[in-house]
Amino acid sequence: MSDSKDLLRAPFELAYTYKRSNGPVMSKFFESLGEHKILGTKSSTGKVFAPAAEFDPDTHEALSEIIEVGPGGVVETFSWIENPQHHHLIKQPFAFALIKLDGADTSMLHMITNCDESDLCIGSRVTAMWSETQEQRITDIQFFTLES
Repeated sequence: MSDSKDLLRAPFELAYTYKRSNGPVMSKFFESLGEHKILGTKSSTGKVFAPAAEFDPDTHEALSEIIEVGPGGVVETFSWIENPQHHHLIKQPFAFALIKLDGADTSMLHMITNCDESDLCIGSRVTAMWSETQEQRITDIQFFTLES
């Protein structure tokens, strides 16, 4: 058993310092967000991936057929954040959720706010709320809210 002063310690910061080109499919996906549209890609078997994907992870098929999905969808699962931290984009209680958008077969991860935890359940209907600024980034969808 060693003394705690013998332990090796090193600072650590999780960061992605590289840049990635979006490519043709993801470029269209991000451009469409600036137009308040969400795009998915459709495989030869009819499966729709949203957000758009370049390849089917099961068959490795390249995906190029692009279709519009959402902006509404269904909550498949969620995790409630009661006390947002400094790094969270939303400063009031919210949920991270997997949302299956209308017309899609897969789910996307995003935030749901303007509700209480007790208002949310698996199967809740939500819709995208758009940011006032369009930057062709995922943050163009500011968050999702419960449909009334």
